[in-house]
Amino acid sequence: MGEAAPAGAIFATNTSSLMPSTFADATGRPDRLGTLHFANMVWRANTGEVMGHPGTDPAVMDALVEFATEIGLVPYRVRKESPGYLLNGLLIPFLDAGARLYVNGIGSVDDIDGIWRKATGSPQGPFEIYDVVGFNVAYNIQANNPQPSPFIEVLKRGIDNGKTGIADGEGFYTYDAEGRKTGVSSQFPEVWGGQV
Repeated sequence: MGEAAPAGAIFATNTSSLMPSTFADATGRPDRLGTLHFANMVWRANTGEVMGHPGTDPAVMDALVEFATEIGLVPYRVRKESPGYLLNGLLIPFLDAGARLYVNGIGSVDDIDGIWRKATGSPQGPFEIYDVVGFNVAYNIQANNPQPSPFIEVLKRGIDNGKTGIADGEGFYTYDAEGRKTGVSSQFPEVWGGQV
């Protein structure tokens, strides 16, 4: 990329988990590489995580923050390179906690989501968020974990059935054509019950 791009170009990736330091040298200009991660449903949650790696020029970081602001994002600086950045650094442990409750037979998808929404005032529980993120993304994160959770088998069932979340009209819940939740999916048992 460094050979093809203009001298002043800044390279940015929308990844939410990959560490830029692992591929910075491949750009030919590692000091010009940063990340600008758009949140899911960016049109509603217009956040942009700006993160560099130890070799990123601070002026590049400032330019990415300025660009994010110009395109209507609320930029958040990630001060140190970290897997998952800020958002997924918080979100993934939360989703993992919901998944553990389900695969260990402690609660149903709807009950886990329901209690989280009711007790915290949050608009979504973990399984509703899995449906937004999509099973493929969650599966790939699990598959790249040295010790994947048994929940990977739950995600695989959805993928094998072609039902991976809102984009397919069904994940843990069913959705209408506008993406509004219409019910609980029948592709999973109410409680997984340690069948993994």
